[in-house]
Amino acid sequence: MENYSFFDNVNQFVNQAAGYLELPQGLLEQIKECNSVYQMNFPVKLDNGHYEVIEAYRVQHSHHRLPVKGGIRYSMAVNEDEVKALAALMSYKCALVDVPFGGAKGGVKIDTRKYSENELEKITRRYTTELIRKNFISPAQDVPAPDYGTGAREMAWIADTYAAMNNGELNALACVTGKPITLHGIRGRTEATGRGVFYGIRTAVDVAEDMKSLGLTPGLEGKRIIIQGLGNVGYYSAKYLQEGGAIITGIAEYNGGIYDPNGLDVEEVHQLKQEKGSILNYKNAKNIQNSIELLEYECDILIPAALENQITAENAPGIKAKIVGEAANGPVTTEAANILQERGLRILPDFYLNAGGVTVSYFEWLKNLSHVAFGRMDKRYEELTNRGMVTAMEEISGHQLSETQKNSLVRGAGEIDIVNSGLEETMINAYYTIWEIMKTKETGSLRIASFISAMEKISTAYVARGIFP
Repeated sequence: MENYSFFDNVNQFVNQAAGYLELPQGLLEQIKECNSVYQMNFPVKLDNGHYEVIEAYRVQHSHHRLPVKGGIRYSMAVNEDEVKALAALMSYKCALVDVPFGGAKGGVKIDTRKYSENELEKITRRYTTELIRKNFISPAQDVPAPDYGTGAREMAWIADTYAAMNNGELNALACVTGKPITLHGIRGRTEATGRGVFYGIRTAVDVAEDMKSLGLTPGLEGKRIIIQGLGNVGYYSAKYLQEGGAIITGIAEYNGGIYDPNGLDVEEVHQLKQEKGSILNYKNAKNIQNSIELLEYECDILIPAALENQITAENAPGIKAKIVGEAANGPVTTEAANILQERGLRILPDFYLNAGGVTVSYFEWLKNLSHVAFGRMDKRYEELTNRGMVTAMEEISGHQLSETQKNSLVRGAGEIDIVNSGLEETMINAYYTIWEIMKTKETGSLRIASFISAMEKISTAYVARGIFP
């Protein structure tokens, strides 16, 4: 793994997909390369009075559509290669699910646990200032979002910094998504990626012919699932999958994992992590000190929801799951993917499965540009219309509905209902699109089918735009 390049790994998949398309070589190279790469080093004054130089990046991969879109991660693993790869995946992800953005990504090389909240705010605001100076952030050019190590708090700091330095800009708050609701964020954004993972896996296991070929029955009910990572994405994925009838038998974290073939209560495990900082010693579950070993335990569905390069050529032969759902970005290397494919496993690719975040970010961006919350204009009108229909039904039938039944039928759609509906529609449509490509082009791989779908859309956009000047 010493010479491993995440960006090259992504481009290997692109090259495989290109074999099914008739693209001019120059156009293929344009699709693959990053349009803009910005590395910065800036000083920050710490609480103790000392100064520290912070290394950070912002990469814009594709300008076939603007603005570009992509999260900002805070991690000591951040480097140029990683940020370029993640920016590329964002391009393909947005194209795949028909979100009209190009791909981008940002990263700040820090360990958030070593800084106070005041220091993190200073780092975030200075990083934002550097982006503003180089036109790497704006509602029309580049719209960041949360990623590993960041959240609504950091996005609020970014939005406030941008607005302060662009006084009077009407759409300033659309410069970033994933903001708190109080700062014109959108309901459902926090859990969007995990909910999208749930919708994607639920759709995949509903295809009877695929489940038959894997030796599984259709549907989520009773499916044994192991999840790596109980951060934002892993927690919500596990939560919704459990509510959908699946059994979460194992959860792996960086400091250890737990396993119980009879199932784990996701809410209780999450609460334990919040209180103790670890999920170890949960009830009757077996502790697994080296949590990477949990990936090779018996299960139906394995969901790596942590970081990249978790399933490699070394441990791929030992994976016992029938389905691998890539909730994280790049958790399976090219070599590992080929091994799993040859063994007959079904891989749900990352830039499809974790597209829920960017999809709901798109909804937030639209909300900020329109300056009105979804559902605000028509929720009450829907309720009045529905109430009239219910009253008419009662009069015609001579039967009175209970208050619970009435409330269920009458209730108009609020913002969270519209967001979840849009997300569900997006994930279902995208899955069947790539499933159809996999079948018709005989790719044998949903990942290659996903790249084909995305590359067709990106290439069409580039050709239509032309080159100017």
